[in-house]
Amino acid sequence: MAAGSTPAIKALTAAGIVHRVHAYAHDPRVSSYGEEAVDALGAELGVRPEQILKTLVIELSTGVLAVAVLPVPAKLSLKAAAAALGAPKAALADKTKAERTTGYVLGGVSPLGQRKKLATVLDESALGWERVLCSAGRRGLEIELAPADLVRASDAVTAAIVG
Repeated sequence: MAAGSTPAIKALTAAGIVHRVHAYAHDPRVSSYGEEAVDALGAELGVRPEQILKTLVIELSTGVLAVAVLPVPAKLSLKAAAAALGAPKAALADKTKAERTTGYVLGGVSPLGQRKKLATVLDESALGWERVLCSAGRRGLEIELAPADLVRASDAVTAAIVG
């Protein structure tokens, strides 16, 4: 798959949003995908680990799936994410359900270009950076863009969702 062919990259291009794509060699033995991105790109691009974001698929207590986008080193507060999306509670979504709904494999889930567009909450700390990185829809591929553009492209709400 060519870098420009992921649904996430196509969505940004179609929206006219300025972005850069960064690839790195994904090690299939690694399961800490966010940490792998930090290790591979942080120093090379001169970005802090908090500027590299992970996308977690959650299931709200209403039965609806949504995504929470937060810095790789941070831990998600499911209660805060649920509240930001108008639900009393949330849990991490089932892997198969998450992959089927988003069209992405875990470790490559992007907040952009999902098969079924999910409600999105972005941790407000991302707004403090000039640029952030998030998954481009494939393990080993990241998109760099302005946080305001990520909010616009994903129709995200912003809230403090780290615990």
